[in-house]
Amino acid sequence: MGKSTAYIKQLQGLTFSGKTDSNHWVMMDGPENFGGSNAAIRPKELLLLSLGGCTGSDVASILQKKRVEVDNFEMNISAESTDDHPKVYTKMHVEYVFHGRGIKEKDVERAIELSQTKYCGVTAMFEKVMEITHSFKIVNKD
Repeated sequence: MGKSTAYIKQLQGLTFSGKTDSNHWVMMDGPENFGGSNAAIRPKELLLLSLGGCTGSDVASILQKKRVEVDNFEMNISAESTDDHPKVYTKMHVEYVFHGRGIKEKDVERAIELSQTKYCGVTAMFEKVMEITHSFKIVNKD
């Protein structure tokens, strides 16, 4: 069984810096009205980026292996959360957006399906506690 570790250090107030086994630092902070300096991403927001980075890497890799030429690939991720504390995400939606010529829907659908059901560990974890939905659009350049 694999093991991961993280090291987090308080810098000042709600400003923290953290790194994991890959040895890359990430800054986190809170809003000024709660003692932070509003200088970095909120810790919970990192969950949205984690989902996007995980599934995006899968999809890009799968499309590359299928020799699908994509000029630009981006994702828009939205999340709904509870109103009461602790404010937890209850639903996330990933919109995949592909730009290029001749991109086929079936290739995109398959890449997303493989990421969602087989490869993305973040999706697998999040699905245990919330609904994860997705959509995609292809913007063909003529």
